[in-house]
Amino acid sequence: MLAGDASAAAAEFDAALLPPSVVSSAAFFDVDNTMLHGSSIFHLARGLYRRKFFSTRQIAANAVDHFRFRMLGETPEAVANARSSALAFIAGHRVTDLKELVEEIFDEVLADRICPGAKSLAQLHLDAGERVWLVTAAPVEVARLMANRLGLTGALGTVAEHLDGVYTGELVGDILHGAAKAEAVRGLADAEGLELSECSAYSDSINDLPLLELVGHPCAVNPDARLRRHAAVAGWRTRDYRTGRKAARLGLVTAGISGATVGALSAAKAARNGLSRRRVR
Repeated sequence: MLAGDASAAAAEFDAALLPPSVVSSAAFFDVDNTMLHGSSIFHLARGLYRRKFFSTRQIAANAVDHFRFRMLGETPEAVANARSSALAFIAGHRVTDLKELVEEIFDEVLADRICPGAKSLAQLHLDAGERVWLVTAAPVEVARLMANRLGLTGALGTVAEHLDGVYTGELVGDILHGAAKAEAVRGLADAEGLELSECSAYSDSINDLPLLELVGHPCAVNPDARLRRHAAVAGWRTRDYRTGRKAARLGLVTAGISGATVGALSAAKAARNGLSRRRVR
């Protein structure tokens, strides 16, 4: 319950700014490889590393924990390890400082990686008078900023604990991943008076099967191999906005490792390479 409660609570402020909706349907979009080409965590981590926000050792350790989480599955031990390490690198930093850096990194990198096709799908829902939410395992700060820049209703994401404006390095609830996404959306639907049978959900990953099965209108966007097969059997809509080569390559990767894991490992490698080049010089 913690993940869903925390995520729904994080969205309350955004929702309070909007007039009450008379529409009982909404759309929920995953971020990595759905609304965004690639991993938001990778680009955020790389941008923060370049700004000396954390060390190579910290990002490498975080990558290992994400890898174990995906390879071992959602066992109690794997979840506990992932929970304890996720976002730990921001411990001791001020919320306002991270917010400013996230905005810089978004403008530098992420804005150009928004998937035009997925953005158009979201706009169709907005034009129909529906609310549109991002639902992601990425930090809620990133998700909220992206939702704001795209003109969406709001965002649910992994919530980092902070006291007196400073991050503690712990999470509020759990990582918004897998079944936790569905739980968070169910809580939001209850609060907003939405009929889930009338709602839509979009994702690239088989990990989001609980979310996709929760709504009446699921759609696989840029799907990994397992989700593509499942969508075909279930008769779900499929949209692929990648080139054929890129779709095949990413399908093989995301079938075994989530976008967040790939991002963390890639960022760690990039960080080490950068460090090596500086030493050579």
